[in-house]
Amino acid sequence: MSSETTQPSKATGLRRLVLATGYSMAGLRVAWRQEAAFRQEVGLTVWMIPVACWLGTNASQRALLIGSLLLVLITELLNSAIEAAIDRFGTERHPLSGQAKDLGSAAVFVALLLGGVVWGLIALERFI
Repeated sequence: MSSETTQPSKATGLRRLVLATGYSMAGLRVAWRQEAAFRQEVGLTVWMIPVACWLGTNASQRALLIGSLLLVLITELLNSAIEAAIDRFGTERHPLSGQAKDLGSAAVFVALLLGGVVWGLIALERFI
């Protein structure tokens, strides 16, 4: 038998886009319900986007300011996915599980640092 007859058909075109959007929305709902850090970062992002539009003096600066906020959210989602995958295997402590979670947390920290640098430099340019 060929692999074409044993594997389920995959959605293509518009159907694939609709399904992918649904999966993405489900992921955002899970993150919102279960991740306090994600809710806090979304709240900060919603508050900071209008500030970014005011602080940035051109489209490039506004894109950097808003992009750095969105990067924090993206990184937080990936960190949450890593934590969920690790937790799936059980609650026993393992050095590699701890390492994976620590690395995910470090990624969020670096994204936050990047955001601070971007915002700080643009604010300095604007006010000095």
